[in-house]
Amino acid sequence: MTLVLTLLYVPADRPDRAHKALGSASDEVILDLEDAVAPAAKEAARSAVPALLAAHPDRAVQVRVNAPSSPWGTADLAMVADLPPAVAVRVPKVTGAADVARVVAAVGERPVHCLIESARGVEAAFEIAQAPGAASIGLGEADLRSDLGVTGPDGLDWCRQRIVVAARAAELPPPAMAVYPDLADLDGLAESTRRGRQLGFVGRAAIHPKQLPVIEAAFRPGAAEVGRAREVVAAVEAAASLGDGTAVLADGSFLDVAMVEQARRVLALAARDD
Repeated sequence: MTLVLTLLYVPADRPDRAHKALGSASDEVILDLEDAVAPAAKEAARSAVPALLAAHPDRAVQVRVNAPSSPWGTADLAMVADLPPAVAVRVPKVTGAADVARVVAAVGERPVHCLIESARGVEAAFEIAQAPGAASIGLGEADLRSDLGVTGPDGLDWCRQRIVVAARAAELPPPAMAVYPDLADLDGLAESTRRGRQLGFVGRAAIHPKQLPVIEAAFRPGAAEVGRAREVVAAVEAAASLGDGTAVLADGSFLDVAMVEQARRVLALAARDD
């Protein structure tokens, strides 16, 4: 199981910053044509992408386009269509399966990562997640807060859980968390990320390289958690080899085969340090 924990946004119209991001420790880099780019710089950002990719040919990259319905969306998708098929596209403001189909028709066979940023999108989360071509779903929390009028720190928790459930139901990877916008508050980033992990998220987008190690550490399981996960997997696998669907740990905890998936996820997270 390959887990992506860090995704670093960088505006594509800033090649100095983009080259630094592409050389960073982030698992994936998101070359942004949307929110981080002013309207007057949209064309320059779009034109810069092929050269940036050519300079970093082996890098895992997504290109966040402008919404297909925006004045820049069609040109963005046409540019992405000419990129190598391993380059993924990240699509904002997705509200239904028809949006995914439109993108797939424009960019061909490549991963399509869908950002849900409205009440309508949240209501269609499972429809979006199971649309052909969808590689992941996630929340764009700034726009969603505005759409819902949410002001409190926990106001999006129901939406976050909805996204986790929809991704799992559609057999997609667990969603990554949205960005944490306060660059000065690394403690807050760490606490928020740990809570996201408890809700079922895996990985988080960042807007600055200094956020990357904080996100990585927040998702990294501790020694006790790893030890218990190994015990769970070993016990369930031993029971299964004997034709038994249940097992009991030394502390009396009852296990069945359905409980092993979370333990395997813990071990996959721990394996990133090996």
